[in-house]
Amino acid sequence: MDNDHLSNLIVTIANAGDRKAFADLFKHFAPRLKAFAVRQGVGSTTAEELMQESMLSVWRKAHTFDPKRATASTWVFTILRNKRIDMLRRENRPDVDIEDVPERASDASSADEDYQTRQTRDLLRHAMDELPADQVEVLQKAFFEDKSHSVVAEELNLPLGTVKSRIRLALSRMRAALPESQI
Repeated sequence: MDNDHLSNLIVTIANAGDRKAFADLFKHFAPRLKAFAVRQGVGSTTAEELMQESMLSVWRKAHTFDPKRATASTWVFTILRNKRIDMLRRENRPDVDIEDVPERASDASSADEDYQTRQTRDLLRHAMDELPADQVEVLQKAFFEDKSHSVVAEELNLPLGTVKSRIRLALSRMRAALPESQI
């Protein structure tokens, strides 16, 4: 069969859904597609499946064929090539069982949460500005530098009880300065 005849068969399938035209096209291309797939390193059974899937796509997508853009053979073999690529991608993609995927909360926060965080940060900053410098110093070392009370006492050359008292007083003043909903 020449290219014009093959192109006319595809156009007839597209326009009329002609089963006879498809049967003629199938007889021509099926063995060629299977042989091509086998030459590409695909096993016989897989080559048969690829050929059948490709011919089914020819039937379903005949309306997309444009004889001005490609020959019938080029169009049909391109379908087979794309089916083979899809098959390889499926084989190389790991199977994931949705039950095995741990649920994680989104790292992104909502605008409400962002606003609430900024508001709380501003309130804490204001509350800390109202504290005496000696209380701010022990809070910074204990909470921002993550040092134990005894290390803070050593660094500031203060008794441990004084460090603990200053922290307790500072936290008490900050609680009083924050609204109930922020504590």
